[in-house]
Amino acid sequence: MSTLLPIPDAVRGASEILGLDPLHIANEGLVLVILPDEKTEQALAVMQNYPEGKNAAVIGCIQEKGYALVKMKTLYGNYRIVDMLSDEQLPRI
Repeated sequence: MSTLLPIPDAVRGASEILGLDPLHIANEGLVLVILPDEKTEQALAVMQNYPEGKNAAVIGCIQEKGYALVKMKTLYGNYRIVDMLSDEQLPRI
């Protein structure tokens, strides 16, 4: 999992034990905001002023060129393609 994603340790640990990807399980109370680069710092500061936004973080950027896919930088510095969930996720135990 990427270090940029603010996933609580309990969720990360439970996901590993159950063989689930935290990106493909219910995430109640979370939001993904997409906005122009020049608005990022201001929006982040506003969100972090609230207890619910204390872990708000910039986790990526959108590029205008190339094939439309989501790549995530891993803990080891390489990239992984994030596949779109096509069906119900089952534990891989």
